[in-house]
Formats: sequence, structure tokens, C-alpha cells
Amino acid sequence: MIGGPYVVLTVLGVLGTGLVAGVFCAFSTFVLPGLAALSPAQGIAAMRAVNVAAVRPAFMAVFLGSAGLCAVIAVVTFVLWPDEGVAELLVGSALFLVGSFGVTAVANVPRNEVLGRLEPGTAEAAAYWSSYVREWTAWNHVRAVASAAAALAYVLALT
Repeated sequence: MIGGPYVVLTVLGVLGTGLVAGVFCAFSTFVLPGLAALSPAQGIAAMRAVNVAAVRPAFMAVFLGSAGLCAVIAVVTFVLWPDEGVAELLVGSALFLVGSFGVTAVANVPRNEVLGRLEPGTAEAAAYWSSYVREWTAWNHVRAVASAAAALAYVLALT
């Protein structure tokens, strides 16, 4: 079992990555399917509003704070190299930083930016909407699983 500063950092890591996993799971399981059931114009307008709301301090503090915390955990693990939990701490950090934060930056945000430039009632927007929902949700599944797996890895480091 890990001790010292790792306990506090790792418990916070479990909480942060777990919260993010829950948000992403909610989007994959009912938010995007609900929006996809609307007309393309309504779904696009709603998702654009969600994308604006997502960059407010409450979610960004949890998401960016978790990414920062995962980076700190990885650096502290490399520098101090504890007697136990090294693999779990490094795997948890990598899963979140690559599978959640990285995927957000390279897959989900670019799709959100394209959606944000489209006018909801146009044929171009309607054509993009079906591929957006399919691709965005697939990448969101990756983010949800990576975030949950990061939380699990951190829990395992605590045991």
C-alpha cells in the first residue's frame, strides 16, 4: 500500500478521474442519444449550448484539475519511486492524460468546433450532425472508459 503524499494525491486522483468518467458516461449513455432523437436543427442547437456550458469553471476545474493532478502524480512517482504502486500510479496517469485529456483535444473538441461554425437549420449542418453524433460518441466512449480505468488504477494503488 502506498503512503505519505501519495495517499492524498491518489485519493484526489480517484475522485477527479471518477467524476470525469461519470460525466462522459452520462453523455454516452443518454445525453447524446437524447439529442440525436431530436431533429438535426434542435440537436445541433442543444449540443452547441452544451459545448458553451462545458467550458465554465465548474467542469473545467474538475477536468483540467484532474489532468494536472494526473501529471503531478506521474512526476512525483518518477522522482520519488515509491516501494509500491508504481505501475498503478503511472498507468492511471497515462490512461487519463492520453485516453481522456488527449482524446478530448484531438477528437472531441475539433468536432465541437466544426459543429459550432455550422448554422443549425442548414442542409450542411444536418448532414454533419449524423456523423458528428456517431464519431463524437465513439470517442466519448473511449474517454469514459479511460477515465474510469484511471480511477480504478488509482484505487488499486491504494490497496
